[in-house]
Amino acid sequence: MASSGIPSGALVILQELDSSSIHFKQGASLRVTGKLQEYNVETAIAVIADGGATLLVDTQHLRLNLREGSIYQFIGELSIQPNNEGLLKARVGRNVDGIDLNLYHQSLKLIRQFQSDQISHLEQLK
Repeated sequence: MASSGIPSGALVILQELDSSSIHFKQGASLRVTGKLQEYNVETAIAVIADGGATLLVDTQHLRLNLREGSIYQFIGELSIQPNNEGLLKARVGRNVDGIDLNLYHQSLKLIRQFQSDQISHLEQLK
């Protein structure tokens, strides 16, 4: 089966996305979730927040009716700005109002633990 060439977005919690993160690199494909704090219609730049961390999201290519206070999930590529701030250039966005962010964070931890366990198990089989 041929690959489409479009990378999937790595699941990242906003608090993890700082300059020391393995995901904080130019062009990294990420999936982020947060509450919309601000939205500038003229520039199509949104600010999402989760747990005290924020991220700028460029929504210019999306057809999405954004409402401040709602929770959104975006998939896109990270662009590192000259001030070392991240800007996600979103290619996909959706409203996920109703999601329990604490439960979402717990599920991500469990997924990561499972993946780590599987890798360890496969390495032991070699």
